[in-house]
Amino acid sequence: MKPARLTQTISDSLTTLRKSERKVAEFVLKDPLAVIRMRIVDLAQHAEVSEPTVVRFCRAVGCNGFQDFKLALAQQLASSPSYGQIAVTDQDSTREYTHKVFDTTVDTLLKVRDSLDLETLDAAIAAIYGAQRVEFYGFGASAAVAFDAQHKFFRLQITSAAYADPHLQNMSATSLHPGDVVIAISQSGRSQALLDSMELVKQAGGIVIGLSPTGSPVARSASISIHVDAKEDNQIYIPLSSRIAHLAVIDVLAIGVAQKKGPKLDEHLMRLKAGLASLRSPV
Repeated sequence: MKPARLTQTISDSLTTLRKSERKVAEFVLKDPLAVIRMRIVDLAQHAEVSEPTVVRFCRAVGCNGFQDFKLALAQQLASSPSYGQIAVTDQDSTREYTHKVFDTTVDTLLKVRDSLDLETLDAAIAAIYGAQRVEFYGFGASAAVAFDAQHKFFRLQITSAAYADPHLQNMSATSLHPGDVVIAISQSGRSQALLDSMELVKQAGGIVIGLSPTGSPVARSASISIHVDAKEDNQIYIPLSSRIAHLAVIDVLAIGVAQKKGPKLDEHLMRLKAGLASLRSPV
């Protein structure tokens, strides 16, 4: 079975590939667009390996052979055409950096979507649905995600709050009851103040749902860990795409909870919409 995100699989496999296969992998990652137009003999020559090595590499990353590998690579590049060329530079034109920002975001969203574990999402949705209180913790760019999430879940008739101050997070955590839920959001997964608050939540009997990178301290500490892996071009602009990926995962959780609440929630949302109509300009 071909991997859904082939270039990510190749990157993850670099340390386990044989030395000769790694040469193929590095060439593919450097210029994937060129590879899809190559014959196997061309790739072997450019990577300075034998043709059987190219075949072994293709199989090592989950493909049946070279043609199957090229097809999987072409399918990915069709949805993420700027792969490997998304870093924004000072020399970029307005058109170039605009396309790079959008392409980076699309690429990140697809990678995160394909890596989400559905059983983990189901467990998180069930925990939120069964909680008396749901609160959101985050710092910096993650604080914006936390407050957006609070707004979404407030509309779902769930008692919710969002905190971006470590003192308020600690006060919130110590006032929780067993079964209450905190969603801890971190793009780095390493915020010590957030980790301290998460421990207080667990001591109170609460459930911590972590949105953070795989293997990070936040991911390891969470009761339920949802992995959001997004690499950023931090030297040029703030982490845009990872924040949007976190927002998308929050939307997934909100829709899952809304489904569980059923038709009565639809009636409530219609009343909310009607109530807001008077606040909007008629033209």
